[in-house]
Amino acid sequence: MVGAGFYAWMANSLESEALERFRNQARSIQYNIAGGIKACTDVLRGTASHFQASEGMSPQSFHRYVRGLDIPHNFPSIASINFAQYVPDDQRAAFEQQMRGAAVRDLGYPEFRIAPPGKRPYYTVITLLEPMYGAKGKFGYDLSARPAGAQALASARDTGEMSSSGVPVLLPEAPTQFGMPLRLPVYRADMPVVTVQDRRAAYLGSVGIGFSVPRLVEAAMVDTPVREIRVRLYSTTPGKPPNGKAPNGHLLFDSVESFAGQAPPDNHVQLSLPLNFNGRLWQVYFDAPRSALFSSFDAYLPWLAALVGFVSTLLMYALFHAQVSSRRRALQMARDMTRELRDSQAKLQLSHQRLRRLAAHAEQIKEEERKRIAREIHDDLGQNLLALRIEADILANRTSLRHPHLHARATGTLKQIDDTIRSVRNIINDLRPNVLDLGLSAAVEWQTTQFRKRSGIECDVVDPEGTPDVDDRCAVALFRVLQESLSNIQQHARATHVRVELRQLGGTLRMTIADNGIGLHDGSRNKNGSFGLVGIEERMSLLGGDCSIVSRPHGGTTVTVTVPIAWRATQPAVGAFAG
Repeated sequence: MVGAGFYAWMANSLESEALERFRNQARSIQYNIAGGIKACTDVLRGTASHFQASEGMSPQSFHRYVRGLDIPHNFPSIASINFAQYVPDDQRAAFEQQMRGAAVRDLGYPEFRIAPPGKRPYYTVITLLEPMYGAKGKFGYDLSARPAGAQALASARDTGEMSSSGVPVLLPEAPTQFGMPLRLPVYRADMPVVTVQDRRAAYLGSVGIGFSVPRLVEAAMVDTPVREIRVRLYSTTPGKPPNGKAPNGHLLFDSVESFAGQAPPDNHVQLSLPLNFNGRLWQVYFDAPRSALFSSFDAYLPWLAALVGFVSTLLMYALFHAQVSSRRRALQMARDMTRELRDSQAKLQLSHQRLRRLAAHAEQIKEEERKRIAREIHDDLGQNLLALRIEADILANRTSLRHPHLHARATGTLKQIDDTIRSVRNIINDLRPNVLDLGLSAAVEWQTTQFRKRSGIECDVVDPEGTPDVDDRCAVALFRVLQESLSNIQQHARATHVRVELRQLGGTLRMTIADNGIGLHDGSRNKNGSFGLVGIEERMSLLGGDCSIVSRPHGGTTVTVTVPIAWRATQPAVGAFAG
C-alpha cells in the first residue's frame, strides 16, 4: 500500500509538472507572437512619423529608408511596406505624369497606371512599395476602389488610428501562406489634426505593412523545448465567442501542415489562449502528445517510488531524491524564464536604441542641411544683393541733383533691396541663427530679445557665470529646446513673464525656462499629433542629458534640461551678412 501510494503520488506530480511546463511554453509562445505584432506596429508608426517629418518622400529615399530597417534580420515577419497617396480626381492627370518618370523605373517599379481603371471622386494609390518581391501588380492599385476599402480608409483618416481589415491575404512570395495588413494614416506635419475637419484637410495618404503570419508564429516558436508541440492560429468570427476546443474562425497558421485544420487526437494535451490583434480577437490553440512532455527518466520515477515503499531505508532516500529533483526542475524553469525575459528585454532595448539612433541621424542631417542652405543663401544671394545695393546706392547719389525723377526711382529700388536683404537675413536666422557661432549665451540672449519683440511678453535671462563653450551639436539642441519652449509659451501659456536661466554645475550645464502662465493640462503632453515636448525629451536623451517638465494648474510651467559638458568645439560662422 505504501508503494502504491508513492507510485500514484509520483505519477500525479510528474503529470502536473508536465502540464505546467506545457502551459508555460504556450504562454511564452503567446507572448512572443504578441511581441512580434507589437514590433510590426512600431515599424508602421515609425514609418508614418518619418513621412510626416519629411517634406516629401521620393522612391529613392523610401528605398533607402526600408533598406536601413534591415527587415530580413530585424523584422523577419514583415513581408512588405508601402505608401498609398491620396489623389483627388482633378489632380489625377498631373499625378500620373509625375509617377511615370525614369526615377521610378530605375528601382524596378513597373509602368505606372491607376488600377482598376475608371473615374472616381478620389483615389488612394500605392506609389511606394518595398521590397517588391512579386507584388509589382500592387503598384498603382487604388485601395479605395472597393467600397469596403474606401470606408475603412475614410474611418482611419478621420480618427487617426491604426486600422486593419482583419481579412488574411495571400503573400506574393509564398502563395500558400497568409499575411495580415495594417495601415496608419499620414498627415501634413505643418497642419493641425485636432478635429475631423483638420485631419481631412491635412490627409496625405496612409502607410501600410503586410506581415507573414507563418513567419511571425515560427519566430515565436524558435526556443520551444517541446518540439512536438503543435500551434494553430485562428482569427475568430466577430460576434461569436471563441470555443476552447472547436475553432469557429478562419485558420491562419498550422505548424503541422499535413494535419492543417484537423482536430488533435483525444490523447493530446490541449490549451487555447486569446490574442489581441489591433482590437480583433485571435485564438491560439496548442496541443502536444502526452509522451512528448516527459523525459525518458520520468517513466521510471513512479516505479522507483513503489520500490522504495517496500524498503524503509530506501523510503527516506526516495523522499529526499524527489524533493531535490523537484527543486532542481523548479530552479531550471526559473532560470529558463529569466533568460527568456532578459533576451526579450535586450531585444526591446536594442530596438529602442536603433530607433533613437535613426532619429538622431535624421535630426543631425536636418540641422546640417539647414546650415548648408543658410550658407548658400548667404554666399550666393546675399553677396549678389549686397553688390546690387552698392550699385543702386551709387546711382542714387549721382542722380540726386541732376535727375530728380531717376533719383526717386533709384531711392525706391534701394529701399526695396534693403527690405529684401532683411528678409534674407530673417530666412537665414530661421534656418540657423548665425549668433550660435558666438556662443550659447549670445544665442539665448538674441532669441529672448526676438521673443520679447514678437510677443510683447517680458523675458529675463539669468547667466551669472557665463555659459562655457560647448559642442555645436549641444548648443543647437539647447537652442532648439529654447525655441520650442518659447513657442509653446506664446501659443498656449497666456503668460506675462518668462525667466530663462543658464547655470553650470560641475560638469553639467542646466537651462531652465519658467513662465507664470496657466500650466499644462493633463492630456496636453500626450495629445495626438503633438511632438513638441516629446522632441525636447528625445533631444536631451540623445545627448545623455535629462529633461524635467513641472507644471501646476494656473501656476505656470518650468522646463529644466541638463546636459553633460564633455567636449568643446567651434564651428565656422555663416558670415557677417546673416547676422
